[in-house]
Amino acid sequence: MKNKLPFLIAALFAPAAWAADAHTGGGALDLTTHDIGIAALVLFVIAYGFVIAEEFLHLRKSKPVVVAAGIIWALVGTAYAMHGSTEYAVEVLRHNFLEYGELLLFLLAAMTYINTLQEREVFNALRSWLISSGFSLRSLFWLTGLLAFFISPLADNLTTALIMGAVVMAVGAGNPKFITVACINIVVAANAGGAFSPFGDITTLMVWQKGIIDFWSFFSLIIPSAVNFLVPAACMHFAIPDVRPAATTDKLGMKRGAWVIMALFLVTITTAVSFHNFLRLPPMLGMMTGLACLQIFGFYLRKTHHRNLPNYSVEKANEMVGDVTAFEVFRQISRAEWDTLLFFYGVVLCVGGLGFIGYLELVSKLMYVDMGPTFANVMVGLMSAIVDNIPVMFAVLTMGPDMSQGQWLLVTLTAGVGGSLLSIGSAAGVALMGQARGTYTFFSHLKWMPVIALGYAASILIHMWVNASQF
Repeated sequence: MKNKLPFLIAALFAPAAWAADAHTGGGALDLTTHDIGIAALVLFVIAYGFVIAEEFLHLRKSKPVVVAAGIIWALVGTAYAMHGSTEYAVEVLRHNFLEYGELLLFLLAAMTYINTLQEREVFNALRSWLISSGFSLRSLFWLTGLLAFFISPLADNLTTALIMGAVVMAVGAGNPKFITVACINIVVAANAGGAFSPFGDITTLMVWQKGIIDFWSFFSLIIPSAVNFLVPAACMHFAIPDVRPAATTDKLGMKRGAWVIMALFLVTITTAVSFHNFLRLPPMLGMMTGLACLQIFGFYLRKTHHRNLPNYSVEKANEMVGDVTAFEVFRQISRAEWDTLLFFYGVVLCVGGLGFIGYLELVSKLMYVDMGPTFANVMVGLMSAIVDNIPVMFAVLTMGPDMSQGQWLLVTLTAGVGGSLLSIGSAAGVALMGQARGTYTFFSHLKWMPVIALGYAASILIHMWVNASQF
């Protein structure tokens, strides 16, 4: 039976491949109307159904898409093997994997720096200062929103939302209305802040690394992004009680080396930008060089962390030296969001496989030719509120529609901020639903969707006005 299996597969898929060749005349096979293409599309839809239901099934989102990626490319490989042109399929697969590999190394370095800053208590010190400063609830509503807007361009929106969410939960204890509205504000602000920076979101990073928009051009989105945050925030302001909670006296300090690591992170980002802009080298090369610098500094921290311990009590030693346990950079690397990184692998290969089959060309014609780029790019943002913006943006990049820079900036904006429309539309929203369980919920967010949609529409109009020369 084992020897007969390849022939059974060949008999099933060979007619589809041969018929496809009649349309293409060689090279890429058009499998969109044949069994193999339909099977791949159905498989992807089923896998993504599991991703959407992650919150209810508690099945990590990477698992179904990684399985789907392997099967989709096995189906594609079978069709091309029957046609005798596997080299072409392998070449395309390797190209997709190269794109993923560059983004993987970039994100791994960035995530390691963020994890290290968390380990050095940088974010906890910021949270402690906000809690102990005695601000009113309205002041904290605006401060947490503004900080989320300006931190997320460097840190990811998930980390930013969790830090600011912890502040809101601490000062708003016993005031569920404040917690709900402040969490919504943080989600909107974190997503908006990530839209105008190549480092703010995986989607903006993909566009930048693809070379479609240069580094500085992203910042022309800062005004539309700010409008996207400020319009709903101004509306929600009046729902916040104007009271001043009791301030705490506890203040946390940062661990030894925190300021140096922050400086190294900025130097690393500068290196990545310079490598890409001036040397035309992949940005991940600069990020990995910066990661190596962090490893060397981590070696210094590890070698010197005991030197003051004999002269001080444990409490004093912790204050003077920074930590009793030696710093280990590989521990921070291991804490990277591997589920997200593997999910991204699955998405890149799934979407790449469907594009190779021919489905993305059909979608591109329908959206960007028949409907027009402006309408299509607005719809991309709406889709990203339901479907994760990573596969949506990767699909657009794979389609490669012929658009002006203004339109590419528009789709970058909408894909970044569209997820704010629903609590499940972004990693920030999903994380805060877990952190403020029972208070910040899907339906409490849905209640404010009209004002968030108003900010979404306003940001698009402002972009088309402010950046009109780029259309």
